[in-house]
Amino acid sequence: MVTELTLLRFIIYAVSVVVLFLAALAVFSPLTLLNALAWSDTKSVVTKNLSYGNDVRQKLDIYSPAHTEVPPDVVVFFYGGNWDSGSRKQYGFVGKALASRGIMTVVADYRLSPQVVYPAFVEDAAHAVAWTLKHIGEYGGNASKVFVAGHSAGAYNAAMVALDPRWLEEYGESPAALQGWVGIAGPYDFLPIDVESIKPTFLYPNTPADSQPIRHVTAAAPPSLLITGSADKVVNPVRNSAGLAAALRAVQVPVQTVSLDGVGHGLLVGAFAPLLRSYLPVLDDVSAFVFRTSAAQRREDEVGRGHYAVHTGVPPVSR
Repeated sequence: MVTELTLLRFIIYAVSVVVLFLAALAVFSPLTLLNALAWSDTKSVVTKNLSYGNDVRQKLDIYSPAHTEVPPDVVVFFYGGNWDSGSRKQYGFVGKALASRGIMTVVADYRLSPQVVYPAFVEDAAHAVAWTLKHIGEYGGNASKVFVAGHSAGAYNAAMVALDPRWLEEYGESPAALQGWVGIAGPYDFLPIDVESIKPTFLYPNTPADSQPIRHVTAAAPPSLLITGSADKVVNPVRNSAGLAAALRAVQVPVQTVSLDGVGHGLLVGAFAPLLRSYLPVLDDVSAFVFRTSAAQRREDEVGRGHYAVHTGVPPVSR
């Protein structure tokens, strides 16, 4: 009887949480709610409003683990929003989530359409990554362990920075300085453009063919993690992520793929928030990729110094 009563209480509690969550969604935007729910990720220190360029949109925030004995690995994160919306302030929950796992996180703004068109937002992404490579050590991060990541349009930005050396070279850096990159529900192969709202952003029908990340795959690309949801109706996961993964594997670049059954486009980034991460392992997957890739590189560096001979790759994973 006690067990049945306990189960009943749990069911009532669970239903109440869902009802309250749905009620909150009716009042607040999803991103506002996710940030509000990130209060439990208290193990971070935030440094805000740092400029990596002269434009008002060229700013970033740094989320640092509160307690670390060594300089932590670093992820530079770019949010989505169709290249015409979004703010780093809306994605503090991502920075807090990764910092709670011991990863310093840079959340950067970039210029948006219609103020700019391609390739200005890619240039901004590269500028923010170059700034991080040059300056993150001043804030306690490990400048030799920098990853770039993004969701949706932000994943496109991250892919272009990681795969096409033109953009970092503009700021005196190279993709070779990156430990790896993470793309969450990103568009990497989307010509011809069939979404009316982004046609002006990419100068369609005169979109440069080299605006597509998949065209820049080489054996020099950093290790990759590509996360998708099988129910994504915004960005086709088969053409974009699966196609890019196949191209990377064809040139022997370590690439890990994660496909979450029944998950849509927005939930993939929402899964960083405390309420959702228990059900969707995006934070687990990103954190594990960062630490495993970083450790593999450290072992390879030791091999190069003659300490011992071990080679570790990042195997593909599918859910």
